[in-house]
Amino acid sequence: MKQEVTRQGYKVRGTHFPVSMFFQILVVLLLMSGVHMGLIVGINTLKLSDVAQTVVIIFYWVLISVFVTLWISLQIRKIYEVPMKQMAEATDKVANGDFSVYIPPLHTPEKLDYLDVMIMDFNKMVEELGSIEILKTDFFSNVSHEIKTPIAVVQNSAEMLKNTKLSLEEQQMYVDTIIQSSKKLSSLITNILKLNKLEKQNIQPVMEEYNLCEQLCQCSLQFENVWEEKEITFDAELEDRVMINADESLLELVWTNLLSNAMKFTERGGAVRLTQTTAEEEVVVSVSDTGCGMSKDTMKHIFDKFYQGDTSHSTSGNGLGLALALRIVRMLDGTIQVESEQGKGSTFTVRLPMGKRNKGQHISQAELSPGNRKHQEDRK
Repeated sequence: MKQEVTRQGYKVRGTHFPVSMFFQILVVLLLMSGVHMGLIVGINTLKLSDVAQTVVIIFYWVLISVFVTLWISLQIRKIYEVPMKQMAEATDKVANGDFSVYIPPLHTPEKLDYLDVMIMDFNKMVEELGSIEILKTDFFSNVSHEIKTPIAVVQNSAEMLKNTKLSLEEQQMYVDTIIQSSKKLSSLITNILKLNKLEKQNIQPVMEEYNLCEQLCQCSLQFENVWEEKEITFDAELEDRVMINADESLLELVWTNLLSNAMKFTERGGAVRLTQTTAEEEVVVSVSDTGCGMSKDTMKHIFDKFYQGDTSHSTSGNGLGLALALRIVRMLDGTIQVESEQGKGSTFTVRLPMGKRNKGQHISQAELSPGNRKHQEDRK
């Protein structure tokens, strides 16, 4: 009976010895027996001696045995030995760090067997190992670069402080530089640890019901000094109260990162807008800015670790914020999308499943920040 299983969308033969092989072997044996009987009849016709008859019969079956042995050896070599030797050689290369190995399947997709499946799985495993190796190399390269820069700044500033001829203002400047670089280094290490814990699922979200609108207000007010200093028009359109079931501390990292990026990439006199709406069973939060925007190529990598599309702002970040935000949002069964156009700004939209909904009046920009209301009046 023919055995078949389904793997990776293909039908795979479960054995190399189908029932039809029995009938093929039976026919071959019958033919051999027929030839054997024919030889006996021929020998009797020729009236050969008993010794000659025995020699001919033995010689015939020796030839048959040699033929069967060679045929079985050929089949075993083709079906098992060659693929196993290829696998052994490929495995040895992978063990020595060569992840470019590829073994072609033995059969076409419609005639796959379990050896083909094993080879396909091996190729997939090697490809994944190669990807991991590349990511690991890039990760260590990026981490080394990001850590080396602030350490070099701290070292240079500390050496400059040895100069006893420096004025108090110059000394203060170098001290501030050391503090700023130390904070950047601390932030980098903290983000790496957080991202590592999130990816290994060592951090489990603590789901609790809380008011998302209140959290967005608090996160926004952290940047009041920034938007006042850069004369940025900040608008917030939020519902009065929306209760969601999520991890409040993790989502705070998401909103803080999105707002920080919006403020950072928006030029003086620009605008940043924060909106929050509810639809069906989800809550939607968008952060828009009128900054430099991003190219299509940049948007493809914006959530990669250490990637910074605009190198002019690289000193104020480490390229881990959006990678953290993406991991947190996915952990909470949400999505994050970005729309951007160079020279016109970017919009990040986060969609999250929500709990109870208590919809009220919209919170205006003036209500969000009395200090910003005064700032806008001064600008008028």
